[in-house]
Amino acid sequence: MARSILASTLFSLTLLLTYVTSTRAASNSTQCPANPYLDPQNDPCNALGYIASIPPTAVAFSLVLLIAFIQTYRIIYKGARWMWPMVVGEYVYAIGFGFRFALHYNPDSLAIYIVEYLMIVSSPCFFIAANYVLLGRLARDIGCTYQVLLPVRWLTLIFILSDVTTFVVQAAGASMTTSTVYNSALIGLHVFLAGLVVQLASFLFFCIIYARFLYKVHAEMQAIWMQDSKQHWNNDWRTLAAAMTISCIGILIRSCYRAAEAAQGFHGSLGLSETAFYLGDTLPLLVAIGIYVPFWPGRFITAKLAPSANESQNSQESFSLGDLGHEVRTGVLSDY
Repeated sequence: MARSILASTLFSLTLLLTYVTSTRAASNSTQCPANPYLDPQNDPCNALGYIASIPPTAVAFSLVLLIAFIQTYRIIYKGARWMWPMVVGEYVYAIGFGFRFALHYNPDSLAIYIVEYLMIVSSPCFFIAANYVLLGRLARDIGCTYQVLLPVRWLTLIFILSDVTTFVVQAAGASMTTSTVYNSALIGLHVFLAGLVVQLASFLFFCIIYARFLYKVHAEMQAIWMQDSKQHWNNDWRTLAAAMTISCIGILIRSCYRAAEAAQGFHGSLGLSETAFYLGDTLPLLVAIGIYVPFWPGRFITAKLAPSANESQNSQESFSLGDLGHEVRTGVLSDY
């Protein structure tokens, strides 16, 4: 239920903001040049600041869609349905690149730009949410919830709520930046930057929690750390941990790029460079989501998870009465 609410909220918000800003854009009287391809950087109607190139757009669109198709197949046939936020985000990301095709042929269309921009900048929120869920699943699967700084059941909820909040702030700011009134657009840019910075700080804190978790397992739970050492690397839980580390690094690089871009303002070198967009945004995110194609979490976490160790202990303390309590404890521990 919570997942459905999250997805519907994000999509509804995106559609609402698109409608509102498109309506506002339709009423403005900015004079657009007869030929938008002559000087796009100084074109008052070209919100992108350049003409989107077809070849890199086609490559990015194809790769994102391919990754989404593969992971959709794996969710259906290989399990790990809890990875759905990442797949949803990949389709949103692909839609954004699809609108870049339209933007190439209609560079002065503010409505197309709004949809493209919102799809591109909002999709990483889904990728981040998937990594939040994955940490909780991994900790439970190897029986190391005590090594997570926060209780697992609260960890995912807290960071998901943070992700949704920063998404709302970014989406609101992004919609305001399309205003033809400079002061309103500037406020929107500051709001968008604030959302990015808070999201970056939140995700960085999560990465610290994740790094601490791995350190604690290595230092305190050597038996669990080495439990898959005699198996092939693609059956070793540490391989999934390494894949998640790479994914987090990719998202961090992209978040830093977006924060730097917004900090430069409307006419910064990063915002006006298509090369910077693909190197700072697209490439890191392709790595962040593509790493789960060969290292699909459902291959490593296959069993239905019992309650976490913390939850089990609380339950046992409440209900353990003589032999019944002993049976409950034995049954829970055997699931690990």
